[in-house]
Amino acid sequence: MNATVRITFAALMCVGLAACAKKQEVKTAPPEAPPEAVTQSTTTAGAYTPADLDTDACLRQRVVYFDFDKSDIKPEFQQIIACHAKYLRDRPMARMTLEGNTDERGTREYNLGLGERRGNAVMSALEADGASASQINVVSYGEERPVCREHNEDCWSKNRRAEIVYTAK
Repeated sequence: MNATVRITFAALMCVGLAACAKKQEVKTAPPEAPPEAVTQSTTTAGAYTPADLDTDACLRQRVVYFDFDKSDIKPEFQQIIACHAKYLRDRPMARMTLEGNTDERGTREYNLGLGERRGNAVMSALEADGASASQINVVSYGEERPVCREHNEDCWSKNRRAEIVYTAK
């Protein structure tokens, strides 16, 4: 019996010591972000520079397209507008002109008004994202500056646009 008590006591001691032992924390390195994510977060976190106008994929996109007879900004252009608004916030001396354009359908007066409404819609979106109105000028060219001269819907859709043109970087 004495041996049984010793074995039982030894087993209990091992279990007790194991329960009281400090648990070691296993530290794992955080997963590395893919290169694209690092570049994107650096760009959006840091201030833009004039060089970014030619190198940043978002800032290189400078055309916002519209549906027929509309001046509402499509959701797919919100990110582009946010990038340009951030650029204007980061660069208080920067200036841009928003050039509103339409397709050939409609009267000259109507198209000039529609082009202005499109430019103003982009300006309002930029201001909502923090850009200053003093940095933005709106011009309407109506149907006077088409990028496509064919008479079909595909061509007309390319002409229904507001172009972002930086006048001071």
